[in-house]
Amino acid sequence: MKVTIIGGHGKIALLAARILASRGDEVTSVIRNPDHVADVADTGALALVLDVETATATELAEAFAGADAIVWSAGAGGGNPERTYAVDRDAAIRSMNAAELAGVKRYVMVSFLTADAEHLVPLDDPFYPYMAAKIAADEHLRASGLAYTILGPGALTLREPSGLLDPTPDASGDTGTSRGNVALAIAATLDDPSTIGRTINFTDGTVPVARAIAAPRA
Repeated sequence: MKVTIIGGHGKIALLAARILASRGDEVTSVIRNPDHVADVADTGALALVLDVETATATELAEAFAGADAIVWSAGAGGGNPERTYAVDRDAAIRSMNAAELAGVKRYVMVSFLTADAEHLVPLDDPFYPYMAAKIAADEHLRASGLAYTILGPGALTLREPSGLLDPTPDASGDTGTSRGNVALAIAATLDDPSTIGRTINFTDGTVPVARAIAAPRA
């Protein structure tokens, strides 16, 4: 499989690229900073330097040409509301439009556990821009013609990946989720057609990743 990861120098993206490349997938990791090329190459992926914040849908479509799947794992990192909206909402939406332009149907979005209006914090909360941006991007993806999956991990940690998830997490409890487990979930999602058209929320837990993300049997 040819997979393009957007936000390729992020911790989750680097872990996912290594997993995918090690199993024989052809991975292209899109990064903004050319100083990060060596880090990406170390995972076995090909680094593509392109600033998704400023790239047009046409430019992104050119970058996506020939891919089988797109994985969005980028983010502005918070702190600046304008840039948060520019990356987490606007650039994400452009990437979805670009995937459709390029004829790449499969699209995996790394979102977060409480990315829905029910949990949206007040407008004056510093976390509001990020939540609002991600919710808008997820909604656009659901309304698109893409074969999408939205992954909603809980609070990200640097714990070693256990390969075990809780597919029915309690958002009011301990939502700690290893970045390594998110990377494993990305790889498993790309393998499992039953994840298409679904939002899959999870935290670290006791269920093997592949089983945790699979659609419940009727």
